[in-house]
Amino acid sequence: MDVVVSGASGLIGTALCAELERTGHRAIPLLRVSRAGGLRWDPEQGIIEAAGLEGVDAVVHLAGAPIAGSKWTPAQKARILESRTKGTALLADTLAGLQQRPKVMVSASAIGYYGNRGDEIITEESDRGAGYLADVVEQWEQVAHPASDAGIRVVHPRTGIVLSPKGGVLQQLLLPFKLGLGGKQGPGTQYMSWISIDDEVGALIELVNNGELVGPVNLTAPNPVTNAEFARTLGTVLGRPTVLPTPMLPLKLRFGPELVQSLLLDGQRVLPARLQAAGYEFRAPDLEGALRSLLGKPAG
Repeated sequence: MDVVVSGASGLIGTALCAELERTGHRAIPLLRVSRAGGLRWDPEQGIIEAAGLEGVDAVVHLAGAPIAGSKWTPAQKARILESRTKGTALLADTLAGLQQRPKVMVSASAIGYYGNRGDEIITEESDRGAGYLADVVEQWEQVAHPASDAGIRVVHPRTGIVLSPKGGVLQQLLLPFKLGLGGKQGPGTQYMSWISIDDEVGALIELVNNGELVGPVNLTAPNPVTNAEFARTLGTVLGRPTVLPTPMLPLKLRFGPELVQSLLLDGQRVLPARLQAAGYEFRAPDLEGALRSLLGKPAG
């Protein structure tokens, strides 16, 4: 297959492109700067190399500004939203206008759609939650409608916390946990719905290949854990104590209380109901096994 990938230089995009190439497909990145083998686009300017999209088999759209990079000022919140809606709308409108449209557009989304839900079990049938992230995700998904209206199968992978030592949450936690300074965040009762980078990539490829999957699909491992359990498990894998809770005040001062509350203290207990019903077999269904595989720490 020829698969166009936006966000190809990010954590997930890099791994996805490598796996596509490894398995005999061609990954075609969407790039802001022209480069051999890629297609140019600039969502802010409304520019995209539409002719290069004619006849491709699939599009996996992952691009979007990081949500955890800095305080959620009004300007930053607008940037986070626009980086998702502008790019998605440009891509969906362009694909809809092609003569030879791709069969599928996998357009990234997130479990932030469900809001803070305590220990409630969440599936794709669950209602939208409240809050800024839920607002962002709802608008993010809605602007892909021109593609589906044109007959393209559109799938929204609502991704959880992607675990990889090369980036994201796990990379940031490794140093304090290795120093014996890691621990639960806040009460520790909030659920963390995680997925290993290997399963994230495997699931995205499943969404491309499986013509029965359409609409929202949760990309999370089948065994979410509480924050306290996550801390204990990571400590066990690294052979370090986890008795010290993470101090929240410095994080709130640096990143602002809204970001810290939404990303660290709120939680969702999300299950991948549609993915499992489709027959996807997780490589890493349990947290300890996932962490040991990712960190090269086999059970002793």
